[in-house]
Amino acid sequence: MTGANSNPAPQAAPGTPARRWTKDQMAARVARDIGDGAVVNLGIGLPTLVANHLGAGKEVMLHSENGVLGMGPAPPAGEEDYDLINAGKQPVTLLPGGAFFHHADSFSMMRGGHLDICVLGAFQVAANGDLANWHTGAPDAIPAVGGAMDLATGAKATWVMMEHTTKGGEPKLVERCSYPLTGLACVRRVYTDLAVLEIGADGVRVLEMAEGLLFDELQARTGVPLQR
Repeated sequence: MTGANSNPAPQAAPGTPARRWTKDQMAARVARDIGDGAVVNLGIGLPTLVANHLGAGKEVMLHSENGVLGMGPAPPAGEEDYDLINAGKQPVTLLPGGAFFHHADSFSMMRGGHLDICVLGAFQVAANGDLANWHTGAPDAIPAVGGAMDLATGAKATWVMMEHTTKGGEPKLVERCSYPLTGLACVRRVYTDLAVLEIGADGVRVLEMAEGLLFDELQARTGVPLQR
């Protein structure tokens, strides 16, 4: 990983990014920015990988909306307990001092401003921080927004972890969301397989890019003007 202004590596074939971060590299990059002592919710999908990259030296309290506080990394193969799962129905571990409880209490934590950070997946993020992450109109899509809107508006900071573009190459960071919104102007930071970006009152700023990726390449795959 390098900063946005680092000297680029040799370019890849035209139209193809020189390098993308893997899902685990993305998760590790998010984990690096989570401060010691934070209470954090990890949303369904990519964000759940962050739990595997926090490290033993960092004290972070992980929350899951189905009613878990104090989650650890995923269990080793063969040691899964499907009575202890996250909101995505994946088996998790429980660290010393952790607890599980009714989901109504969990939503009280979310709505009451007790989460420092939530890390959510997204279909689209707008230039002003609007979030669309629950519905695309696909016939097999999740039928309701679930707890995503409570997390997006209840957490002190909302971060998004997503692929930079769709499978068809369309930007997911856009001027205005075309999908139903989850939250308004709630996203502060976006972590993709190409870059880390910060959303502020003055626009979208690039904090870091994948090694070997040129700024112009990143801009070509983004639906909003970027600032260095």
